[in-house]
Amino acid sequence: MRLTFFGAAREVTGSMHLIEVNGKRILLDCGLFQGHRADTYERNLHFPFDPASIDAVVLSHAHIDHSGNLPNLCKKGFNGNIWCTSATRNLCTYMLMDSGHIHEQDVAYLNKQRQKRGEPPVEPLYTQLDARTSLQYFIGVGFHRPTLVADGVEVTFIPAGHILGAAFVQLDIREASTGKRRRLLFSGDIGRPTSPILRSPECFDYADIVIMESTYGDRLHESYDDARKRLRDVVNKTARRHGKLIIPAFAVGRTQEIVYALNQLDARGDIPDIRVFVDSPLAVNATDVFRMHPEAWNEEVQQFLMEGNRRSPFDYPQIEYVRETRRSKQLNNLSTPAIIISANGMAENGRILHHLKNNVEDARNSVLIVSFQAEHTLGRRLQDGAKEVRIFGETYTVRANVESIEGYSAHADQNELLAWADTLDRGRVQRLFLVHGEPQAIDALAPLLQEAGFADVTTPERGDSFEF
Repeated sequence: MRLTFFGAAREVTGSMHLIEVNGKRILLDCGLFQGHRADTYERNLHFPFDPASIDAVVLSHAHIDHSGNLPNLCKKGFNGNIWCTSATRNLCTYMLMDSGHIHEQDVAYLNKQRQKRGEPPVEPLYTQLDARTSLQYFIGVGFHRPTLVADGVEVTFIPAGHILGAAFVQLDIREASTGKRRRLLFSGDIGRPTSPILRSPECFDYADIVIMESTYGDRLHESYDDARKRLRDVVNKTARRHGKLIIPAFAVGRTQEIVYALNQLDARGDIPDIRVFVDSPLAVNATDVFRMHPEAWNEEVQQFLMEGNRRSPFDYPQIEYVRETRRSKQLNNLSTPAIIISANGMAENGRILHHLKNNVEDARNSVLIVSFQAEHTLGRRLQDGAKEVRIFGETYTVRANVESIEGYSAHADQNELLAWADTLDRGRVQRLFLVHGEPQAIDALAPLLQEAGFADVTTPERGDSFEF
């Protein structure tokens, strides 16, 4: 068996790992890489393998850095099955279509600039039609239901508590030539044990090979209670200035968590009667999917609904979900305090750019960062204290108050990662690979895992291969 790391190796985005066994090639995730725009397009466009040679894809969850290049994979020749949980398939129905729309829009704008410079046009990475076509390859499977995905390879999805439908991927592999059996465990993204909405991640007893994320391997999160208090304080301070609170948030997971937190604060009278706008068609659709899966909600949500006379974690009188572009533009003319939650979470594209453009120069306003920000993104520049930022090619002075809350992260922090690994039988784990983390996070977590008794902790570079 050979394992090759093609993405999210000493970096966070672009999750993609290839398993070759029994003459079959199985891809774990096929995510979009996000970084410098020029590098991003070329890297996402060209796969380091022939897509037609891939026999199956196993998808851990719907976030675009894990699923977002699947339409391009199918466009370039892949025609196998894409295995995932049912909720992941439901979310990808909206997320990949939205991604295709964004690629079309970005290329349309880019080609106008290229035409002015006398340069030839470029094609989008993929279109909405490509995204729609890729959906025919998805097969949704329930949690805890072992399923054969290739000769000698059986997958079982285990709840990961990260976002709706997110799974740990357990692959039980029997090599045809030797009869040897191994269990490979791919963490995808590890959720937190005290998620505000979802049930906690489940534990494991053993695995022979582990591929483990390390996004926050170098830091600790504040608690959800502390995060909710900080959210309360930011809302109240901004309202007292008669300003707007602009929140870039991932459409899936983070938006729903923030909405639920505001719902709780409103029910308790901890914030004023302030209008909340969820301005993202994708977030609106994703919230509909969350409403479809109440079986995934934890006991805290159930108790809140019973005690607060609320019919849903995502609905209360102050909230408006915005789909139409015309309504989105009307938000620029609001004269009263308001909260605008909009995608993209790293402020790289989507409607959030328009809200930042129109509000970042007003000192009454606040920008609240509630998501992980990859290097070289607009969100990261704001988080790092940039005094000026460029949006749609124009320079804007940052006068709005910029704050960050890491407590809403859906990723486990350092202690939670170590606790997750602690459930594994160390004597059984032959090798533990750390992925999906920036170098400082990986380099902080690796020695702690070694101290905890994992003998072989490896931090692969992109393109590294390993034989077993």
